[in-house]
Amino acid sequence: MPIFPLAGALLFPRMQLPLHIFEPRYRAMVRDALASDGIIAMVQPRDERRPPALFEIGCLGRIVGSEEIEGGRFNIVLEGIGRFRIAREAAVDTPYRQVDADPGDFDDDSDPDPLASIQRAELEREARRYADALGYAVDWEAVGRLDDEMLVNGIAQIAPLDTGSKQALLEADGLAARADLLVQFMQFQRMLPGGADGPETMQ
Repeated sequence: MPIFPLAGALLFPRMQLPLHIFEPRYRAMVRDALASDGIIAMVQPRDERRPPALFEIGCLGRIVGSEEIEGGRFNIVLEGIGRFRIAREAAVDTPYRQVDADPGDFDDDSDPDPLASIQRAELEREARRYADALGYAVDWEAVGRLDDEMLVNGIAQIAPLDTGSKQALLEADGLAARADLLVQFMQFQRMLPGGADGPETMQ
């Protein structure tokens, strides 16, 4: 599978991720994918080396929307298929990296169990505090109409968390576990120095 290593960009099964593709190697990757099965594997880099080491777990996505724009760049939309584990990196002569993707025992085909009402309420309450602390304008009425999976995974995608936290959310075993992690991460970030509920500086 061709891979697109991008820090902070999470793709979940049944969720969509818009991407702007401008680097020549990834423009080639998109062209090749569109000429084939349309599948690209999203994975986060572990570091900033060239080439970077990769986290072992990512998510396969199918291109469900694409537009080639000026200069050969692309705007695409990926829809998540399922998570995978990198079995090994393939030896290829393409300008982009490719891996053997093992779907393993991830249970991504079935709809997740709904959150308990108290957990859903806690997540929405903490998300409001977090968004207010960041100065985000949010249509909370629309948010309240989202199903549990869209709410949890949507926050996980857009929250400006560090790469390690994002990866932990992707790897979480079940929606309830991911929701718990989200609440913890949002609370922790608000308590950091400079955060809404934290000290101005470290003592």
